[in-house]
Amino acid sequence: MRIGELATATGATVRALRYYEEQGLLHAERTPSGQRVYAEDAVDQVDWIRMMLKTGLPSKAIAKLRRCRSIDEVTPEQMAVIHAEHARVEAEYQAAATIRARFTSMLDYLNTSPNAGTSAAASTTADTGVPTTATSTTTTTGAST
Repeated sequence: MRIGELATATGATVRALRYYEEQGLLHAERTPSGQRVYAEDAVDQVDWIRMMLKTGLPSKAIAKLRRCRSIDEVTPEQMAVIHAEHARVEAEYQAAATIRARFTSMLDYLNTSPNAGTSAAASTTADTGVPTTATSTTTTTGAST
């Protein structure tokens, strides 16, 4: 499979595929004219690389993990990388879950509020993060009282 075909099959750019190769994440054979030719399993490899990059794992760490071909070849260093990255992703997941819960609470409140979606002045209470409607009246001149 040529580089353009791999890019189309994976949604990665040609430049990204070249970068993966430069970083030791992906391997390509070369034709006599120097064109890259990838194995059929390259699609799965690129999908895995992109997934790892999305988690924030640096390309150097991904390259280290790619070197193990079987469970018997996993080194203590690779295990340490896996444990550290698992802990980092878990912490990010917990932080995202907290943010999600706050948004859910806010939406629940807004969905039951008669003023939701109006231009009424709103403030946020520090303890819950849920907006509350400010109580003020406006005179005919536009000044608040």
